[in-house]
Amino acid sequence: MLKSLLALSLCLGSLLSADRAQAQAYPDHPIKMVVPFPAGGPTDGMARIVADRLGATLGQSIVVENKGGGAGGSIGAKFVASSEPDGYTILITPGGSLTTGPAVHKNIGYDPVKAFVPVAQLIETPLVISVHPSLPVKSMAELIALAKKRPGQINYASSGNGTPPHLAAEMFKVAAGIAIVHVPYKGAGQAMIDLVGGQVQMAFAIVSAAMPQVQAGKVRALGITSLQTSPLAPDLPTLSQLGLAGFDVRGWNGFVAPAGTPRAVVARINAEAMRALKQPEIVQRLKTAGYEAAAENSPEQFADFIKSELAKWTRVVKESGAKVD
Repeated sequence: MLKSLLALSLCLGSLLSADRAQAQAYPDHPIKMVVPFPAGGPTDGMARIVADRLGATLGQSIVVENKGGGAGGSIGAKFVASSEPDGYTILITPGGSLTTGPAVHKNIGYDPVKAFVPVAQLIETPLVISVHPSLPVKSMAELIALAKKRPGQINYASSGNGTPPHLAAEMFKVAAGIAIVHVPYKGAGQAMIDLVGGQVQMAFAIVSAAMPQVQAGKVRALGITSLQTSPLAPDLPTLSQLGLAGFDVRGWNGFVAPAGTPRAVVARINAEAMRALKQPEIVQRLKTAGYEAAAENSPEQFADFIKSELAKWTRVVKESGAKVD
């Protein structure tokens, strides 16, 4: 018995030593950061801001690679899930590929909890509810009243099936007791183009996609989805303040790596990411792009957050009857 315990102790010690040695050597060649959306979109822009600074602190170049497509970015997510778990391929993603997408698509092709190891939440941003000026509403109360008067006649754009804007609107439908029609697009940019053009009447979109058009007078903003007023859009009231008590939806982005990535490597990336997000230059660049740096968080805290988000959106899908359109 004593010999068995000694052997087990030596084995565990060897594994921990190997883990530490790998972390000390990491990284010794460029890192691939996969964005599960086309180039030029909000996640891509944020990825390049973070990659610049993180590459400098890690002492290796970080190559941003776009692999768009699938439910909420599932094609890029599947690529990373099947990659070597060595810390040299990481996914930077919003909730689409990890929470809202899997909530809508039961056969998405991977288990969002088991296929990845969470590394760090990076940013968060509220969604803005905007309408085309031709829609005769100037407040959230007027929008809800019109939607009740015209059930199924008002359509809304989202950045795609299974994305946070899609399910935020479904959550809004349930909370407000209305029926509006989903029109999915392949990304936030195209959704906003068609809202500006009047092809759709309203949209839920992150601040960086919505506010330039609001400020240009091309669309009308009615409110935001975070529980508290955001410094990114300080003049906009929250849905909770407007009568939908407790309504809280925030877009976010974070790093995950393939399951099995050494814990010490995950800890190293987390530490450097947290350090990068505190740099005044990065804070300002993120704010200019429409994002707030997330509060400092550990891989374990991010894992708990992902699980809670997945549970929330699974519940919203069940309550709303949201489907792939």
